[in-house]
Amino acid sequence: MSQAQQAALIEAFLEMMSAERGAAKNTLESYGRDLAGFADFLSRRKRHLENADTPIIRRYLEGLSSAGVSAATAARHLSALRQFYRFLLADGLREEDPTSNIAGPRHRRPLPHVLSEPEIDRLLEAAHARDATPKGVRLSCMLEILYATGLRVGEMVSLPLSAIGSHPHLLMVRGKGGRERLTPLGEPAKAALEAYLTERTYFLPASGVSRYLFPSRGAQGHLTRHRFAQLLGELAAEAGLPSRAISPHSLRHAFATHLLAHGADLRAVQQMLGHADISTTEIYTHVLDHRMQALVRQHHPLAQQ
Repeated sequence: MSQAQQAALIEAFLEMMSAERGAAKNTLESYGRDLAGFADFLSRRKRHLENADTPIIRRYLEGLSSAGVSAATAARHLSALRQFYRFLLADGLREEDPTSNIAGPRHRRPLPHVLSEPEIDRLLEAAHARDATPKGVRLSCMLEILYATGLRVGEMVSLPLSAIGSHPHLLMVRGKGGRERLTPLGEPAKAALEAYLTERTYFLPASGVSRYLFPSRGAQGHLTRHRFAQLLGELAAEAGLPSRAISPHSLRHAFATHLLAHGADLRAVQQMLGHADISTTEIYTHVLDHRMQALVRQHHPLAQQ
């Protein structure tokens, strides 16, 4: 098989992932690079994608590890290979899947600094202290929404006005891969949203019209991720919190961590975070571990002795 034929095979796989699986652009680009790297690895050994076997795939992954590639990146390479060979198998281009017996690298992705509940309270108090101005009301609203829903910051800043819909306690969110989900809003977030909507016209462009919930006069038409991160850093400093350790994503982690700490089901948290695979949500199971240990200490009869 020539290099052009291998490239065409990878391209066909990526088209399938986009059309049938709704894979995100970043995922497609990563998988494309990973598969091209594997094809290059094979060609230097006079092998090709369609006849690669389990031993050579193992050698490739071992080489990544030896080169200092992180466990998370190696896991992504293996995921790309698994999906690719399942695609070949389904299309009758392979009679077996050479990745079926290869275990992924064991790792637990480290969490960033997880804000405690008192720290979240301090951050919200600092935000509400700015509520005398439209910009302050907007910041309070965005902060309440992030903590109440666990949205990705990119999902939040680009929310369309239609995301509010007819139900005041729900947001319709379009996440990675175009997947839609309904996310509930608690009372504080709902109140902050209602207060912001009375000030929204302040941020509209000259035309007076915008499809975004958080419009801006900038090129993107809505408040950018970068600008929100700047505002959050300023707010953290005002609240006496370490601004370097606080990012929009740390609010998403706080949402998931605090939910689980208070007894939420992991599957429900997965759905609210918009994770396609529950293994992504399992980085938060350290919270469940601590809670289970506490339950044993408090209620098991032997623990009282």
